[in-house]
Amino acid sequence: MSGGKLVTKWGDTYDCVNFYKQLAFDHPSLKNHNFYPEMKPTLSTIKQIPSASTVDISSKILLENEGCPSGTVPIKRVTKDDLIRQRRMPPPEDFTLESHLEDTTHILEETGGYKRAIVHTPSDPNNKFAGAAMIASIWNPHVEGQQSSACRLKIQKGPDSMQVGWRAGNTHCFNTLCPGFVLVNSNIYLGSEFDHISRRGNETQWEFFFYIDRDLVNGNWWLLIGENQTAIGFWPPGIFTALSNDFATNIEWGGVAYTPPGVPYPPMGTGFFPAIPDPKLDAYCRGLIVFNNKGETINAEKTPIFLDNPILYRVIDEPHGGPENFPHYMFYGGPDDTHM
Repeated sequence: MSGGKLVTKWGDTYDCVNFYKQLAFDHPSLKNHNFYPEMKPTLSTIKQIPSASTVDISSKILLENEGCPSGTVPIKRVTKDDLIRQRRMPPPEDFTLESHLEDTTHILEETGGYKRAIVHTPSDPNNKFAGAAMIASIWNPHVEGQQSSACRLKIQKGPDSMQVGWRAGNTHCFNTLCPGFVLVNSNIYLGSEFDHISRRGNETQWEFFFYIDRDLVNGNWWLLIGENQTAIGFWPPGIFTALSNDFATNIEWGGVAYTPPGVPYPPMGTGFFPAIPDPKLDAYCRGLIVFNNKGETINAEKTPIFLDNPILYRVIDEPHGGPENFPHYMFYGGPDDTHM
């Protein structure tokens, strides 16, 4: 069945599309799939990150008050402006962390492209991660044109990667615009705006829970969000090469910004360098955890810092910065390079 449309308070229109007609199934590897609308992850344990504190209150994606009928999923309607933006879409982030760890010349290259301010798991080809999670504070750094500025959790092995988080900017092939990611949730609109944005210095900062977790039964990589770990959808192993029948070797948490050649870089996070650090003043990811190849939750304690350019953006890593069971905080950010 199909039918119906929903309009968010931000003016975006979502059509309720038959589960089997979503763009995910245009991927050549999914032509003979056996997926169905009621699919749920068969995860062995609950990976619980401590809930928000009095300083950090979870924001919500605007969609749980109204959803699509059973058997359909909400897909954002593509507008003329979307098609124009897609034609101007910047190139994909085609490098791996390992290649940049071996090459320091990129630090002086300011001709546009991607710049990261992240922490990551120690580089080891024998790593076996079944996923990872974070709680990220929500910000809205100013971007223009093809610029973008984001906070993300990224899981990778070789050329294959998955990422989740928030992003300021409206170019790139994300969410349901690209084949491969199978949406199962009828009530969550991917690509919608957050209801609340953090403000620097406020006593209350807004944050959100993000998880990527591999189903050890069938290899599907599930996207889960929120304190209750609501299942949104999954990346089937068949769309990957290195990750098709294996675990990830690298996890990243933090900020990434993009600008086209000849254009200054946009601000990242709050638009200020982290200094003290302070969750009320600086953009952060907290509760950094990884899942091992048995699905067990492990606090990510050893996380080297990586900066494509420490002049543009900075990171402060606090593996024991919080009082919770998973206390790891990392703070990141920086101004646009016209204000440096």
